[in-house]
Amino acid sequence: MGHSHGAGNIHELQQVSDARLLWAVILNQLLTVGQLVAGILSGSVSLLSDAAHNFNDANALLIAFVARRISIREANKRYTFGYRRAEMIGALINLTLLAVIGLYLIYEGVARIVSPEEVIGWMMATAAVLALSVDVGTAFLLRSLRHGSMNVRAAFVHNIVDALGSVAVLAGAAAIIWFDWHWVDPVITLIIASYVLWQVRKMFPQAVRVLMEGTPPDMDLDELVDGVRQIHGVEGLHHLHVWELDEHRRALEAHVVIARENAGDLEVTKQLIKQYLAEHHGVQHSTLEFEFAGLDATTCKDQDTIAGH
Repeated sequence: MGHSHGAGNIHELQQVSDARLLWAVILNQLLTVGQLVAGILSGSVSLLSDAAHNFNDANALLIAFVARRISIREANKRYTFGYRRAEMIGALINLTLLAVIGLYLIYEGVARIVSPEEVIGWMMATAAVLALSVDVGTAFLLRSLRHGSMNVRAAFVHNIVDALGSVAVLAGAAAIIWFDWHWVDPVITLIIASYVLWQVRKMFPQAVRVLMEGTPPDMDLDELVDGVRQIHGVEGLHHLHVWELDEHRRALEAHVVIARENAGDLEVTKQLIKQYLAEHHGVQHSTLEFEFAGLDATTCKDQDTIAGH
C-alpha cells in the first residue's frame, strides 16, 4: 500500500511538471505571435527581433517538454540507445531557423538605420509590458522545476534573459514616446539579433558534434590512453572511439591489450578501467574488447580509429 502511494505521488508530480512546462510553452508561443503582430503594426523592428528571440526560447521549452515525454520510453530493437538524441535533432532545426531569422533582423536593423521609419511608441510599449508579464509568469512556472532538470534550468535562464530583452524594448519605446528617438529601435534590434546569433554560434557546433558522434571537447584522448595504460595489467590501447549519446552521456569502445599472464585477472582489469573512465572522464557507457600482447592490431581491419599503444 505504502509503495503504491509513493509511486502515485511521483506520477502526480511528473504530471504537474509536464503541465507547467506545457503552459509555459503555450504562453510563450502566444507571446511570440502577439509580438509579431504588434511589431508589424507598430513598425518596430526591435519587437520583431524580441519575438524571434522569444520564439527560440518557446521552442526550447517545447523541446524540453517533448524530451521529458520521450525520455521515459525504453530502448528497443530499432533504437538500442533509446531516444536521447531527439532533443538534439529538434535543437538543430530550431537553431537553423533562428540563424536565418537573426541574419534577416540584422539586415532589417541596418536598413532602418539608413532609412528610418515611423514607429508607434505606445503600441511598442504595450507589447513590451505584455512580454515582460509573460516572461515573469513563465519564470514562476519553471522556478520549482529547474532544480531537477538541466534542460529546464537552461530554459529558465533563457527566460530571465527574455525578460531583460523586454525591458530593453520598453526603454526604447519610452525613448521614442518622450524624445522622438526613432533610431533607438533599430539599435536595440541589432543588439538583440547579435545576441541571438551569438547563442546560435555557441550552441550549433555542440549539436552538430553530438549528431556526428564527435569527441567531447573537454576530453584529452592522449591523457585518457595514458591513464588506462597506467592500470595494472594493461599494455596498450587501440581502436579507440569516444562519443556523446547526448549532452549528458558519453560512450566509449576500445581494444585493450594485456599480457597473457594477466588473463586470470581480466575481470578485475576491466572493472578498474571502467572505474577510471567514469571517475576521470565522465564515461558512463564503455565497451572493451581484450587482446593478448603480440597480436597485430591492424588485423582488426578498422582504420578510422585512434591508436594508443
